[in-house]
Amino acid sequence: MLILSLVYKKSSQEADKAMEAHIAWVAEGYDKGWFLASGRKQPRTGGVILAKGPRDAIEAFVASDPFMLEGIADYEITEVHLSRTAEGLEVLKG
Repeated sequence: MLILSLVYKKSSQEADKAMEAHIAWVAEGYDKGWFLASGRKQPRTGGVILAKGPRDAIEAFVASDPFMLEGIADYEITEVHLSRTAEGLEVLKG
């Protein structure tokens, strides 16, 4: 599993201007079967996406996020090999 942690480099007002395009990009990640969960950080300093799939393809996809293309956010990608999950979350392992 990959944890995609994005951190805003610009204000949340700047992020709001590109949010529609970013949301469409996120939807594409779900359509590809890569994204499992996503949401904003609190306080609103960025967001987190839980992803599963080929790391190289997901890294290339991250580079196409409108937030990256417009310099609004940077991503940190952490690979995690889960050994245990709560019941019902087995899809996260592997």
